[in-house]
Amino acid sequence: MPILQYSKEIRSAVLMIHGEKAHSLYFSQDSFKDMTTGAGEKWAANKELMIIPGANHTDLYDGGVDHDKIPFDRIEAFLKEHLSK
Repeated sequence: MPILQYSKEIRSAVLMIHGEKAHSLYFSQDSFKDMTTGAGEKWAANKELMIIPGANHTDLYDGGVDHDKIPFDRIEAFLKEHLSK
């Protein structure tokens, strides 16, 4: 994706959440690597890739049978840490 050419320039906090079994997991992994290495390494401390074990992308919608897969506590902790600055 051409838009990813600029991912190394993102200074803001980024939390990427993806299911371990999602067919598009590689996209988040590649994007995260791009944001946190090389030129992006300077701003890597406020980036996180959260991979949810056993989940595909549809498992992460709230209210489904497996709604307990969404790690709300971890999401809240990330937001509190990085959005309070």
